[in-house]
Amino acid sequence: MSGTIYLIPTTLGKTPENNTLPEHTLNIIRKLDVLMVENIRSASAFLQWVGDTVPEYEIDFYPLNKNTPNQEIHSFLRPILDGRDAGVLSEAGAPGVADPGARLVKLAHQYQIKVIPLVGPSSILLALMASGFNGQEFAFHGYLPMDQKKRRFMIKQLDGESRRHDRTQIFMEAPYRNNEMLKDILQIASPTTSLCTATDITLPTEDIRTGYISEWNSRPLPNLHKRPTIFLLYGK
Repeated sequence: MSGTIYLIPTTLGKTPENNTLPEHTLNIIRKLDVLMVENIRSASAFLQWVGDTVPEYEIDFYPLNKNTPNQEIHSFLRPILDGRDAGVLSEAGAPGVADPGARLVKLAHQYQIKVIPLVGPSSILLALMASGFNGQEFAFHGYLPMDQKKRRFMIKQLDGESRRHDRTQIFMEAPYRNNEMLKDILQIASPTTSLCTATDITLPTEDIRTGYISEWNSRPLPNLHKRPTIFLLYGK
């Protein structure tokens, strides 16, 4: 009988206290000795934060990132097919959502391995909840193009799509390019479109702001540089 794969949400940033992960999730993390992780170093730091886990030298770590070959991912299933439970850890937030863990999960289903998602923070859903935008119809686009010309074109497309379909558009940027993204949105989107920036979600420095583009352009802008931020557009 094969083991189970647990999808383990991680915190969205370093905090001394735990205000995002329920005890049930922590207890499962503490018993696992097989982990698929994006980065072993950051995964180790997370386990130290959780506390009382299996000693690190007894844990089998499998690096799972966007560069991991598909053939190698197949080999990750061997201990699970042998009956051992395993966890999939994202760098931040929910594994499998804008995350390479989805590749392993898809393969696990093909082998009829049980997959259990655990409760924890998702910056995407938390941002949507706090935006005041349409939570019935929304689309997540991940990272927009790095090239500014293509990025600005995409912003214009998303703005129009939101209006046509009454749909919230959600996307993000590498934190060190957040300020450039914000400037592009304010220049491209319609003045009557609403923008929400959800920054440092669940952290002491959390900052969530919603307003029309015209209002954003009349106020001092927040400094989003190197601060994890979710962007949401909604035009109606």
